[in-house]
Amino acid sequence: MPEPTSSQRADLEGAVRRYGGCWDTERSLRTLRDAGHDPQDKHTRQILRDLASEGLLVKLEDRPVRYRLAEAE
Repeated sequence: MPEPTSSQRADLEGAVRRYGGCWDTERSLRTLRDAGHDPQDKHTRQILRDLASEGLLVKLEDRPVRYRLAEAE
């Protein structure tokens, strides 16, 4: 049975906040696998877009898509 995307989202968000730096699909997939998930590319990219729309990440490039942790104000 597939695991809820919300737990993947929470784990990825926690890692982004904890480690900062640049994030792309590959780093996100590795992070989720290390946390015990079986992530899918499509869902992982959606989580990154969601985090960017909420202001946690800022898009740096379109192709390949890369984000960085937004600066604290």
